[in-house]
Amino acid sequence: MPIKSRDVIDADDPRVAKIGHPAPPWLINYADLMTELVCFFVIMYSLNAVLDKGVTDVAKKVEEQIKKGEISGEVKYTSEGLQVTLSEKGEFAFFESGKADLTPKVKELIDKFAPELLKLPNEIVVEGHTDNVPIKTPQFSSNWELSTARATNVVKYLIYEKNFPPERLSAVGYGEHKPIAPNDTPEGRAKNRRVVFLIKNLSQEEVWKRNEKVK
Repeated sequence: MPIKSRDVIDADDPRVAKIGHPAPPWLINYADLMTELVCFFVIMYSLNAVLDKGVTDVAKKVEEQIKKGEISGEVKYTSEGLQVTLSEKGEFAFFESGKADLTPKVKELIDKFAPELLKLPNEIVVEGHTDNVPIKTPQFSSNWELSTARATNVVKYLIYEKNFPPERLSAVGYGEHKPIAPNDTPEGRAKNRRVVFLIKNLSQEEVWKRNEKVK
């Protein structure tokens, strides 16, 4: 009597499918579902690639201007999205001391990359930051209020001068509470007086809606 290996099923066992054995009916529907899912994820991946390219184009544009010395700042990717920081440089100020009105210099800088931002479907948060020099004026009782007003004025400039959709923009002020440099030197304080554009990542729901529009 031949020795049979343990846990090996005989070839003539009914559980072993014969060559040409028809697939069970449920397998056809399952295969169709898998094909549709693959197509869905390919479309989603392609759409995400297009959207990511738009954000990458903005990053490259700003980085080129930083290298040329046209802009002082930083570009970096975070878990929330692309962060573009504009810092004051030399004698050019973004705002007059204690005021929230945009100077021609900051408008000039924003104009350089605003067209690229306008192409994106992403939401954009504009952050205002100040140094730690105390302020108390009839208009602003703290740096917190000042930074919020400055961010708001940047948003208004984008809406009324650059035709940005208002629903894509928001403004927030952090005052002196998120410094990126020591406040004990003029250079450090200049870096802390900055405007930050956070180009937020799209949610899956937003990507889906964008996909429906493309169709």
